[in-house]
Amino acid sequence: MVSTPETAPDSPGPAPPQGPSSAARKTGAGVLALGALGIVYGDIGTSPLYALKQTFTETRGLTPDPGTVYGVLSLVFWTITIIVSVKYVSLVTRADNDGEGGTMALISLIQQVKRLAARTRWLLIGLGVLGAALFFGDGMITPAISVLGAVEGLEVASPGLKMWVVPIAIVLLTALFYFQRFGTGAVGKAFGPVMLLWFVVMGVLGLVHVIAQPGILRALSPTYAVAFFFHDFPTAFLSLGSVVLAITGSEALYADIGHFGRRPIRNAWFAVVFPALILNYLGQGAIVLSDPRAADNPFFRLAPSWGQYPLLILATAAAVIASQSVVTGTFSMARQAVQLGYLPFLTIRHTSEKEAGQVYVPAVNWVLFVAVIGLVIGFGSSTALASAYGIAVTGTLTITTVMFFVVARRRWGTPMWLVVIGAGGLLIVELAFLAANLTKVLSGGWFPLIIGITVAVILMTWHRGREIVTRKRTEQEGPLEDFVRGVATSDDPPIRVPGTAVFLNANAGTTPLALRHNVRYNHVLHEHVLVLNVQNVAVPHVPRSQRLEIDDACVPDDGIFHLTVRFGYQDKPYVPAALRLARQKGLDLDFKHATYFLSRITITYTREPGLARWRKRLFCVMSRNAVSPAAYFGLPPHQVVSLGSPIDV
Repeated sequence: MVSTPETAPDSPGPAPPQGPSSAARKTGAGVLALGALGIVYGDIGTSPLYALKQTFTETRGLTPDPGTVYGVLSLVFWTITIIVSVKYVSLVTRADNDGEGGTMALISLIQQVKRLAARTRWLLIGLGVLGAALFFGDGMITPAISVLGAVEGLEVASPGLKMWVVPIAIVLLTALFYFQRFGTGAVGKAFGPVMLLWFVVMGVLGLVHVIAQPGILRALSPTYAVAFFFHDFPTAFLSLGSVVLAITGSEALYADIGHFGRRPIRNAWFAVVFPALILNYLGQGAIVLSDPRAADNPFFRLAPSWGQYPLLILATAAAVIASQSVVTGTFSMARQAVQLGYLPFLTIRHTSEKEAGQVYVPAVNWVLFVAVIGLVIGFGSSTALASAYGIAVTGTLTITTVMFFVVARRRWGTPMWLVVIGAGGLLIVELAFLAANLTKVLSGGWFPLIIGITVAVILMTWHRGREIVTRKRTEQEGPLEDFVRGVATSDDPPIRVPGTAVFLNANAGTTPLALRHNVRYNHVLHEHVLVLNVQNVAVPHVPRSQRLEIDDACVPDDGIFHLTVRFGYQDKPYVPAALRLARQKGLDLDFKHATYFLSRITITYTREPGLARWRKRLFCVMSRNAVSPAAYFGLPPHQVVSLGSPIDV
C-alpha cells in the first residue's frame, strides 16, 4: 500500500510571463536567428568534431582513397540536404501545435485526429512515446560525446596530454550540470554570438582547404555516393552508421520552433549553419585526401599549429553550449510529459521571469549527470560513444517521419499519392541508416535501446495506471450535481463556517473525495466552496481569456461554485495565480486566506486485471516518490489540508 498525490492528474497554471509565440513577434528576426544558432544548432553544429573522424576510423574495410572520400562526402552532403534542409526545415516544422513543436506536440496532434481507429491511434501514440524516450537517451549521450570530441583536440595539439582528456571532460560536465539550477540567464545571451563565431571559424577553416583543392567540390554530386555503393556495397552500407552522426541534433529544429519561430530557424540554417557545415566537411575531406593519416582527427588538423589551442578552446565552448541545449530540452520534454499525464508530478523550477521555456527539473538533471559521467568513464572516447549515438538519432528520425505524414494526411488532407512518395522516400533513407546502426548494438548501440525501452515503459505505465486510478476514482466521487442538491435539501445540513475552501478535483462534474469526507465526517462546509477542476488541453498555451470558467454548481446562491481551469502542456502549474483570474469574472473572494483541500489517494496493490503485476509495482513506486501536489501546484503549505481515500489497482 502506498500513498500517491493523485489530486489532479491534469496540471493547472497561469500563462507564462511571455509565451514563445509572443516573444517571436516582439523580437527582431535577426536577433531570433542569432539565438537559434546557440539553442537550436548547438548539437548539429558540433557534429563535425566526430562525424567524419568516426566514419574514416571505425567503418570496417573503409580506406581513405579518393573514390571513398568523395563517396563519403557525397553521402554527408545529401544526408544533410535531404534530412535537415528538406524534411525538417521545409516540411516537419510546419506541423506545429499552436506554435510549439517536438515529439510531444506530435503526440498532441495525433490525439486531435478524429477519424482514426483506436488501435491505430494508440500505436502512433506509443511510437511518439518511444521517440520521446529516445530523446532522453540523446540527452545522456550528447553531452558526453560533444565534450569528449572537443577535448580530444588535445591529442592533436599535444599528444602527451591524451591521458587528461577524460578527467577534463568530467570536470567540464560536472560544472555544466551543477550550474543548471541557476538557469542559462545572462550566460545564455552569449550562446548565439559564440556559436556564430564557431560557425564562421568552421566555414573559414574548411574554405581554406577547399580553395587549395577545389576538386573536392565534385563530392557534391550524388553520383559519387551512388558509385560508392556500387563499388563496395558492404563498406558503404556500414559507413551509413557513422555518416548519420552529421545530422545529430536535427530534431531540435522541430522542438524549438516555439522559442524562435519557423522563419528565424530557417534563415539561420540556410544563411549560416548549412554553408558552414558543408564547407567544413569538404575541407576535412580535402585534408584527408592530401594526407590519409589526418583521418584520425580531420577536424582539428584543419587548423595550423598556432591555431590548435584557440580552436580547442572554441570547440570546447561550442560543445558545452550544445550540451546545455540538449539538457534544457530534456527538462522541457519532462515537463511536457508531466503535463500530458505520462509522468508523475516532479519538482519543476522556472529559472526565468521572462522566458517560459527556461525550466530546471532536479530529478532529471541528476539522473542525466550520473548517466553522462558513466558514459564518459565507460566508453572513454567520442569514437567509442558514436556507436551508441546512431541508434538514438535514427530511431527518432524514423518515428518523426511516420507521425508527421499521418498528421499531414489526416489533419491537412494531403493527397495520398504525395504522402506515399514523401514518406516512402524518407523512410527508405532513414531505415537504411537505422539498419546500419543496428550492426553496432553489441559495441554500444545497446545503451540507447535500453534507455529508450526503459523510459517508454515508465511513461506508458504511469499513463495506464493513472487511467485506472482516474476511472475508479470517478466511480467513488459520484456526480457533483447530486451532491450539491443533496446538501441543499438535507434535513441535517452541514454547519457553514466562515472562509473560502478550494477543493482541487481531477475530474469534471464529479465530487472531490475531500469534499465528501469533510461533509460526512466533519459535518461542516465553508461559506464559500470552490470545486476547482484543472484540465490539460492538447495545446502548448491557453490564453488567459479562455483559461477560467465559473458556474454556480446547479444551485444558485448556495455559496458553492464550480471552476474549470484549462492549461496547455507548456504552461506553468500555479493554482493561486489561476484563482486570481476569478475576480475578473465577478467572483470576488478572499483567495489569499483560502484553505486548499486535496484528495490524497492511497493505492492498494491487488491482483485485479488491467496492468501486469510488475507494472503495478512500478506504478506504486512512482506514486510513492511523486512530488506533493501542494508543491507542484504552488499552494501555500500552511493553507493545505489533505484527506485520503483508498483505491485498488
